Amino acid sequence: MGIVLVTGATAGFGKACAITFASKGYDVIITGRRKERLEELQTQLAQEYGTNVLPLQFDVRDEKQVFEALGNIPEEWKAVDILVNNAGLAAGLSTIDEGSVEDWNNMIDTNIKGLLYVSRVVMPWMRSRTKGHIINIGSTAAKHVYAKGNVYCATKAAVDAISQGMRIDLLPYRIKVTAIHPGAAETEFSLVRFKGDEDKAKAVYNGFIPLSAQDVADVVFYCSTLPAHVCINDLVLTPLQQANAYYIDKN
Repeated sequence: MGIVLVTGATAGFGKACAITFASKGYDVIITGRRKERLEELQTQLAQEYGTNVLPLQFDVRDEKQVFEALGNIPEEWKAVDILVNNAGLAAGLSTIDEGSVEDWNNMIDTNIKGLLYVSRVVMPWMRSRTKGHIINIGSTAAKHVYAKGNVYCATKAAVDAISQGMRIDLLPYRIKVTAIHPGAAETEFSLVRFKGDEDKAKAVYNGFIPLSAQDVADVVFYCSTLPAHVCINDLVLTPLQQANAYYIDKN
């Protein structure tokens, strides 16, 4: 079927995407920081679907790690058909005047720089083949800023803008670029944002049915399997009870 590269594949949307593509016969490059989880996922995909899997342990925030890990993969793995730029996070939830600089740097380095570093390696591979599809995972936070979301919202707005720029610059090479912006989804997202506080994380989803990681993976896969002349540029998906990044009807 082809080769898919998924960043942040050890949990949440990334893991669901890796499983979904593997189940459809794709070979998968999975990346993440957690070696044990990568190895577990590699074993699962190989055993359940018989697919070829290349696990790469690196931190997308580290430019050197990204370029070394991806730049040194076997030549046959460089024929990436689909890149899913999924690695990202929200860190903290506070007013901007009380925000943690460490959290800001973590989000900017992961959500923006990490996406750029990985894309910078992969785009020339696609360009040389005049073929490829880049799917960037954004957020409804890219479309509407909410209280205490400040820098996180800004990083996802950057993903939106970068996706538009990619689409323009890569047009001559027939490379598709899709930005997918999920709303409230129950993954490790809130647990990370609240620094491991499970009660706070669970409370976020009280009163409504959130998206699941599989919901998002299904949309990613759908976007990637349209006819060659069709590209979904920008897609926002939310739970039924959510209108945008701010309005959720909880009852």
